[in-house]
Amino acid sequence: MTRTGSTAALSRGTLYLAALSLSLGWGVRGNWGHEFGAMIPGTLAAMAASLLTGREDWRRRVAYFAFFGALGWSFGGSMSYGIVLGYTHSASWPSVLYGFACLFVIGFLWGAIGGAGTALPAFLDRERLTELFYPLGAVFLAWTVQFLAFEGGWLTEEAFNWYDTDWVAALLAVIAVVTLGLIRGRFCFGSNLILCMAAGWWLAFLLLVVGLEIRMTPPRGDNWAGCLGMTLALLAFLWRKGLSPVVFAALVTAFFAGFGFSTAELIKLLGVSTGIVANWHSVMEQTFGLISGIGVAVAMIYLSKRLPAVPDEPPIRYWTEIFSLGFVLLVIPFLNIRKNVESVWLPNHVIPVEMFGLSAAGWFNLAYLIIAGTVTALIIRHQKHPLSVVPATWLGKGQALFLVFLWWIVIGNLSRYLPFEPGRLITEGVIHVNACLCTLLVLTWPMEMEFVPQKKFPRFGLVNFMAIVVGFAVCLGAVWGQAWSTMQVLKEPTWGYHYRFDDAQMMKWFEQWRDTILKQWDKNREEADPGGLKQNENALPE
Repeated sequence: MTRTGSTAALSRGTLYLAALSLSLGWGVRGNWGHEFGAMIPGTLAAMAASLLTGREDWRRRVAYFAFFGALGWSFGGSMSYGIVLGYTHSASWPSVLYGFACLFVIGFLWGAIGGAGTALPAFLDRERLTELFYPLGAVFLAWTVQFLAFEGGWLTEEAFNWYDTDWVAALLAVIAVVTLGLIRGRFCFGSNLILCMAAGWWLAFLLLVVGLEIRMTPPRGDNWAGCLGMTLALLAFLWRKGLSPVVFAALVTAFFAGFGFSTAELIKLLGVSTGIVANWHSVMEQTFGLISGIGVAVAMIYLSKRLPAVPDEPPIRYWTEIFSLGFVLLVIPFLNIRKNVESVWLPNHVIPVEMFGLSAAGWFNLAYLIIAGTVTALIIRHQKHPLSVVPATWLGKGQALFLVFLWWIVIGNLSRYLPFEPGRLITEGVIHVNACLCTLLVLTWPMEMEFVPQKKFPRFGLVNFMAIVVGFAVCLGAVWGQAWSTMQVLKEPTWGYHYRFDDAQMMKWFEQWRDTILKQWDKNREEADPGGLKQNENALPE
């Protein structure tokens, strides 16, 4: 079902669906966690942007949007922030301010790479977009071997623990891409992009963590440094390659996500201070997703009205669309739902440990393999003889992909919490309502008209500069205000608190700094006016 209307309505629909999708996805992500969990909100928000902006060329690429949105948002899942949240619970001004500042940094880095991934299919021509899949495939293969080696017990993570970071994955990415380049005899756009990001990861990690020993949240991992290096390298690479609109999307999403993370934490602490017993952590996560989703929508709405069309004819490397579709429908749900077996179903005795000599995990993998084989067979069959159940339009196909992925994830998440408890209503209950709203929006809001960009292509150099200046000014003020507000409501540390700094030592350092400044001030004044002669000359006679 579609409707007609104004471009303003398109913008509102994109805003609503992207915000709710990322909020829902982040609520689910909080249950599964890490990089795999972070793919879920990225996938949903990117599809929302491609379907509701009215751009037929973007609807044609909905599988690419979903794929690259998932990859972009996944990187931030490597950063640890549990103890950072604890700093804001401490009721100690230095630790609280530090905690909110770090939450902004983590959210900024998360949103920057996520925003860039979401915007890539909106600007890259098909040649460069699809060529990315060769180096990505090499990296995925290397990471799969790493995953199987650790999961199978052939290697232990403790033996490769270096500040609890993903240095092995960063190294394998370099090896995989360099090997592919040597085999192919050239390094394509995608290979150079991955090498640039990996180099940024290593430079920042070695300089900040290993060299300067700057630890954001000891003793937890320091992937934040690698993500900082990746983000700076990514932005520099995109700018150098003339992809300034993608830089714009990355910056806008980054500032919204940074502001969203710190603001969501403040809302959580305000809720905790009321004494009402609720899952306030989930409130924080879903609020963070909501504000970050607004950032995705703002960036993509702005670009949708200005970027030229991206043609897909002829559809070279058509297999990349099938790969993206399979990754979204099969790989992302599998990587997340499989965690239910060991973490929930077995401890709660939902399923037996073993059946007919095969472990519970083995049965799950077998069942999922049958599902994957069925879906793959149907996709192959559809390429030769279209299935009647598959919509004829790109909008219809995108809506179907969105809904199948959405409800597969929602039901998989709900299965973690059976039998259900009242305390889960604020999480799974809100997720269920959000999923219903997203279903209504994605099916009823898209319009029959194809929106054609009519606004002038801007000077993105100036636009990006203004985004940086305004973004940092607003967010720095917000962080200070959030820390101050927290100190007003938290009179003593609350549950899960941590101290980053020792208050007594901080006061001692402050007094030493103040005394040094005052002594230097007196020294400078004495040198400028020895013996106070000028003051005596200006004194009034008695």
